[in-house]
Amino acid sequence: MPDLDDLTKAKIVALILDKKTEEALDYLSKFYKVDTPQIVVGTIKKKRRTVYAVYVVQEKKIYALNSEIFYNPFVILHEYYHHIRSKFGTHRGSEKHANMYAQQFIDSYMSVVEKLNQNKTRL
Repeated sequence: MPDLDDLTKAKIVALILDKKTEEALDYLSKFYKVDTPQIVVGTIKKKRRTVYAVYVVQEKKIYALNSEIFYNPFVILHEYYHHIRSKFGTHRGSEKHANMYAQQFIDSYMSVVEKLNQNKTRL
């Protein structure tokens, strides 16, 4: 699976934090050459109150527990990983990998923000 550079990952996180989640998912989907999953507020049977979000492969949808989750980069990127994994083959048994995928984006964002803050201090 191809990888994004740190600055692009940071921009994806910033888009989600700026409440532009759909735009972030569109960008990622173009990069991976897959359909963009729909993201909706809602729950599915058997998952109510047990998870913040869930990706349903058959529907190509990310269900978020509430609108706050829409803007949580870790949760959204975790579920997006399930979407791309389902397109590239294996979907099952990938929770650890979904966490690692999301954390890479968060780490890139934190690194870029830290560098920007250091540059401001020098000015």
